[in-house]
Amino acid sequence: MATPGLVLQVAPQPKARDPKGRDPKAQDPKGRDPKGHDGGALPALRVGFTTSRKVGGAVERNRARRRLRAVVDMVLPTEARLGHDYVVIGRAATVTRPFDLLVADLRQALGRLGMRR
Repeated sequence: MATPGLVLQVAPQPKARDPKGRDPKAQDPKGRDPKGHDGGALPALRVGFTTSRKVGGAVERNRARRRLRAVVDMVLPTEARLGHDYVVIGRAATVTRPFDLLVADLRQALGRLGMRR
């Protein structure tokens, strides 16, 4: 989902598998993993960031990533659905766009993708 300040991509997290590629819960009728945990823990919120050279030189790309991290730290923990992987891509406007508009861009992208809690 593209907005003026960023692009957001979302994918469901893959299910946990043991080293041989089997689903560990399918092996234990109680749904525990091999170490005895019940598997009731919430999935982690995983986020990746990327900025291409279209954003600018190294200084601008790093600044864009720092700004995107700040926006994500502010919005995703409380508003994003768990169990999905998120990729936030910086755009040329990410560096100069006002911070409150970047926050609005991320919220808008989450809403359009149906990923808001």
